Amino acid sequence: MRTKTATRSFGTGSREGHDSSAFYARKMYSGTRCNDTYEAVNSVPGDYLDRIFHHSSEDMSELPDNSVALMVTSPPYNVGKDYDEDLSLDEYLTFLKRVLGETYRVLVPGGRVAFNVANLGRRPYIPLNSYIAGIACELGFLMRGEIIWVKGKGAAGSCAWGSWMSANNPTLRDLHEYVLVFSKQRFDRAGKGRSTISRDEFMAATTSIWHIPPESARKLGHPAPFPVALVERLIHLYTFENEVVLDPFMGSGSTAVAAALCNRRYVGYEIEAKYVSICRQRLAEINGTQLCPCAHTQKSAQG
Repeated sequence: MRTKTATRSFGTGSREGHDSSAFYARKMYSGTRCNDTYEAVNSVPGDYLDRIFHHSSEDMSELPDNSVALMVTSPPYNVGKDYDEDLSLDEYLTFLKRVLGETYRVLVPGGRVAFNVANLGRRPYIPLNSYIAGIACELGFLMRGEIIWVKGKGAAGSCAWGSWMSANNPTLRDLHEYVLVFSKQRFDRAGKGRSTISRDEFMAATTSIWHIPPESARKLGHPAPFPVALVERLIHLYTFENEVVLDPFMGSGSTAVAAALCNRRYVGYEIEAKYVSICRQRLAEINGTQLCPCAHTQKSAQG
């Protein structure tokens, strides 16, 4: 029988069967405890499953409290793409906070958020990952970690060196984005289900660096498409079979496609009608020749 390990006062040891209670009892973790209460879990009405709603996710009133297992998204970055508005940084972060607040409401206890974000600019650099992490924690989310999504090794299409071979003003070129992971109220899931992740995929998914190629914007007709492979890995890691996956910024529909391929249900929100149509077409391609039943409703546009 393997001897359990505990937090050491000097150096590090092995981690199997590790007792970390001494570490989490320290003052650094005071005030950050999870909520072990079991709130009632609700179901998304059947008429709203596998649907893309054509309105802002600032209002997700179609979804009951405590009804969604996972939220996966990549938001509009407010950088001048054809779906962006020209918001100030404060306006943009306030908008994201409203969406994250609605997300908190609809997640089940222990439900997870996987929020893909890239940092912006160079003069100065805007650390959106830091801002979003702060907003989520302020709303009550428990941060679980961050995944470094490495999109490629190099130089293709990236030549923003700043001052070439000079210390005058060199610029770092990002080859990665972040996936920030949070959970609601507790770390574990109150319910049980059938997991669908293989041993090898679990080993790969539980490291903090993921090498997954990006999708082609031109091929999908969207300026910043989300790779289906990235969403599939998140779905297999964080949900049980047949659970509901939410994307409040559905875009070209990668989250819906991944959910369908992984035998999960999905709900999405998207304010651009042309992207709702792209999503429907992509889903039709994996479901046969008939367009999928993801009819959308119109409410107020994103403010």
